[in-house]
Amino acid sequence: MDTAWEIEQLRAVTEIAGLKPSKIVMPEDHHTIVGAMRFHYLDWGGNGHPLLFLHGGGINAHTWDVVCLMLRERYHCIALDQRGHGDSEWSPAIDYGVATQVHDVEGFIEKLGFVNPVLVGQSMGGLNSIAYAISHSAKMKGLVVVDVGPEINSTGTQRIREFSSTPELESLEAFLERAVKFNPIRDPRVLRRSLFYNLRQLPTGKWSLKHDQRRASDDSWRIAAEQRERILRDVSKISCPTLIVRGGKSDVLSDDAAERFAHMLPHARWVRVENAGHNVQGDNPRGLLDAMNPFLREVGL
Repeated sequence: MDTAWEIEQLRAVTEIAGLKPSKIVMPEDHHTIVGAMRFHYLDWGGNGHPLLFLHGGGINAHTWDVVCLMLRERYHCIALDQRGHGDSEWSPAIDYGVATQVHDVEGFIEKLGFVNPVLVGQSMGGLNSIAYAISHSAKMKGLVVVDVGPEINSTGTQRIREFSSTPELESLEAFLERAVKFNPIRDPRVLRRSLFYNLRQLPTGKWSLKHDQRRASDDSWRIAAEQRERILRDVSKISCPTLIVRGGKSDVLSDDAAERFAHMLPHARWVRVENAGHNVQGDNPRGLLDAMNPFLREVGL
């Protein structure tokens, strides 16, 4: 990849978001082995407190680029490509269950030597963060859950599932047209940059989304839903400070569901980020930062 081009693209989407970082830089790409799987992650550098970012299903670690760019001077921001996504390895056994992904996160945190991290997870990554916190919140500084919770709208999740299962298309422009229809909230220039990191060209010359679409099979979807139900019954065990973020235009998490979720936890509150759908970090990163920054200060960071 051309680093200069990447920097200019990141500068452009940051300006579109109305943000002014002190410096535009790209993260370092790294790979590590956890268990028997190879994982790719983005390291934004710095010596601050560790913040681990987990993306939603069907996307990748670059979804957090603008947010991490704005936080990197105060915190050590790491964004992980979860199994079957981005440049991480796909599961040969098509094992994308929540329990398995939490085991990945446990191994990754141990491998990097994080102490009392803050987990920031959206959608699938938010669910994995919740599940991790159920067992490990005593050793976490905080938890940020973006647009997911015990109660989610099946219509919204089905719409996302259908988009994530987009078949092979002839061109990048065909994917961009489909993405604009799927998410009219976001500036097409921002969507184009997102697709740059979320597409791969096949030997046939066609293009495909850069994740293991086998994870969206009916059986995998059913197993994941069952695991989610079992795990979310234990959410009251999360003892660390928690911020629940809802996209104001989300069709996945409602205001009422976010409020009920917050009431289930001993130290939680929820906020609504306007002008954002399900992917809050991409639709309105400035709004997400406005919600996160006070929370991070409150937990002593």
